[in-house]
Amino acid sequence: MVLFPNCKINLGLHITRKREDGYHDLETVFYPIGIKDVLEIIQAPSLTQAFNFSSTGLPIQGNPTDNLCAKAYQLLKNDFPQIPSIQIHLHKQIPMGAGLGGGSADGAFALKLLNQLFHLDISENRLIQYALELGSDCPFFIINQACIGKGRGELLERLTLDLSQYQFLIVNPGIHIGTGWAFSQIRPKPVEHSLMSLINQPITTWKDHLINDFEAPVMASYPEIAQIKKALYQAGALYASMSGSGSTLYGIFEKGSTPKISFPDHYMTALVD
Repeated sequence: MVLFPNCKINLGLHITRKREDGYHDLETVFYPIGIKDVLEIIQAPSLTQAFNFSSTGLPIQGNPTDNLCAKAYQLLKNDFPQIPSIQIHLHKQIPMGAGLGGGSADGAFALKLLNQLFHLDISENRLIQYALELGSDCPFFIINQACIGKGRGELLERLTLDLSQYQFLIVNPGIHIGTGWAFSQIRPKPVEHSLMSLINQPITTWKDHLINDFEAPVMASYPEIAQIKKALYQAGALYASMSGSGSTLYGIFEKGSTPKISFPDHYMTALVD
């Protein structure tokens, strides 16, 4: 069975509180974007180990047992011991450590795929709880439609937000931004204007009001990222922002208008509806 985990962008991102458990409370709008990995899981015919993991596409660092797809399998296997040995293959196209949630999407889609493949009948709410054990962004990908996220990102409220009349230019310069470092640069503060009220305003008003709290410290340390955002606006973006803690940026453009913009060859760029 094959699924296609997609990435997300953040429309606004506020860090509101440092929690006693070491995590941060946030408020953001998650919006799904059609850059996708390819995830295949099949039952293994005869393997002594619980699972076999392979990958193609972008290189994945680290031990395969630490991959969120493998962790999703182990998580469900603990509660559903009848799940047999499996083979997992992941074709990686979403840049990693880029603020697009690609790894989180892979883990969440692995939960959904295993649920379907082995007829586990796990409810959406329970899948969300499993996903939270994998990571703070993972619950969104169980729902996988526009949502306001609060708490660690697991308190999700569906939105009717529809940006299908626009297109998105995604730009990743290949700069790795450590999530821990990025959070260390933030001084949490209460939200002045709720994202719900801001997101319902015309997109032409977002530039001055819809803010990602990570942008200021990240762009101060990496001016190249600030230059990308400037270039997106110069090319006619209605709104441009960094996604998550970076380093990926996106510009929202009127559909049918091809942005006249050139980036270095080592940048990953994609124009998606």
